[in-house]
Amino acid sequence: MAGHDLITAQLDILAARLPAQAVRELADGLQDAYEMHLDACGDPGQAARAAIAEFGDADTVTAAFFHHSPWRRAAFLLLATGPFMAAAWGATLLAAHAWTWTVPLPVKILYGMALGTIAFDLVIVVREKRAYRRTRVALVGSAVGLIVLDGLALTTIAIMVSTPVWPMAVAVPASLIRILATVRGTRAALTS
Repeated sequence: MAGHDLITAQLDILAARLPAQAVRELADGLQDAYEMHLDACGDPGQAARAAIAEFGDADTVTAAFFHHSPWRRAAFLLLATGPFMAAAWGATLLAAHAWTWTVPLPVKILYGMALGTIAFDLVIVVREKRAYRRTRVALVGSAVGLIVLDGLALTTIAIMVSTPVWPMAVAVPASLIRILATVRGTRAALTS
């Protein structure tokens, strides 16, 4: 593709940050804009700068791409469920007298650390502005982690509680819904 070094430099930066398909589409658009401006002014440098100004520099394009990223939306939705899930499961554990269960302390600590790590990763996904591929990996890892933790919570409550307590009527369906929504949302984010 004939072009200008400024456009090539912008596309190289974008190629390191964004999916290949998006970069190909941007390259086509930048090339068309460059050719249009070159026909209008005749100066390759001015045409390249005008085309880049029309599209936005690599930082602007990356920020816009991240802002509308399906991965970012999925992470935001998972974070938004956190307080509700904490309240539902907290009430369930209190009503079921979880402090009397024979779950080893290291297991409880690991569960809490895993949950904290997942929340931290999701915050990073929501706030990330440049590393699109790394963001995708963080979202997938967090989604899988949440599915596992929800599954463990459901399994633990099924094993440890002989008589259902009323908060389970909220916590159990909420976890099942979040598992299904996480699978669906993550799959959609990965295919976009």
